Amino acid sequence: MIYLMLFYEFFKTGLFAVGGGMATLPFLDAMALKTGWFTQAQLIDMIAISESTPGPIGVNMATYVGFTTAGPLGSIIATLGLIAPSIIVILIIAKFLSKFKDSPIVKSVFYSLRPTSTALIATAGVPVIMLSLTNSDKFKSSGSILDFFNFGAIVLAIILFVLTNKVKATKKLHPVVFIAASAILGIIFSMAK
Repeated sequence: MIYLMLFYEFFKTGLFAVGGGMATLPFLDAMALKTGWFTQAQLIDMIAISESTPGPIGVNMATYVGFTTAGPLGSIIATLGLIAPSIIVILIIAKFLSKFKDSPIVKSVFYSLRPTSTALIATAGVPVIMLSLTNSDKFKSSGSILDFFNFGAIVLAIILFVLTNKVKATKKLHPVVFIAASAILGIIFSMAK
C-alpha cells in the first residue's frame, strides 16, 4: 500500500509542478504535512542536498523520500511517479505541437505558464528562506528576539549575495564553487555548536 501511496503522491506532484524542480516545493511541503513522511526541517535539508548534488531537485527529493519511507523500491516508485506525468505530457505534446506550434492560443498558454511557475517557486521559496534564516523553536523556548534569528545563516546569505552579485572577481565563478564553500562552512558551523 505504501508503494501505491508514494506513486500517487509523487504523480500528483509531477503532474501539477509546472516549471521545474523548485516548483515541486509547495507540493512537497503539503505532502510533509499530509503524510508525515518527512518534517519541515528534513525538507530544508533535502533542498540543500538536492541543490548540491547532480540531477533535478524534484527527482532527487522524490528518490530520497521514497528511500527513507520504503527503501530502495520506494525510491524507484516515487521517482517514477514524479517523472511519469512529464513523460506522458511530452509524448502528447510532441505528437500535436508540430501542428499547432504557430497557434496564438498555444503561444498564449505557454506564455501564461511563466508567471504561474514563478508564483509556485516564490510560494515555496519564502518558507524555505524563513526556515533557513530563523530559529522559531529556539525563540519559542526562550522568548528572546535575538534567538529568533539564525545570525550565522543570515551572515552567510549576505556574504554569498555580495560575492555572487557585487564583487567582480567572484561573481563569474561557477555556482558549484559557492555550493561547495557553503557546504564546508555548514560543516564547520555544525561542528562548532
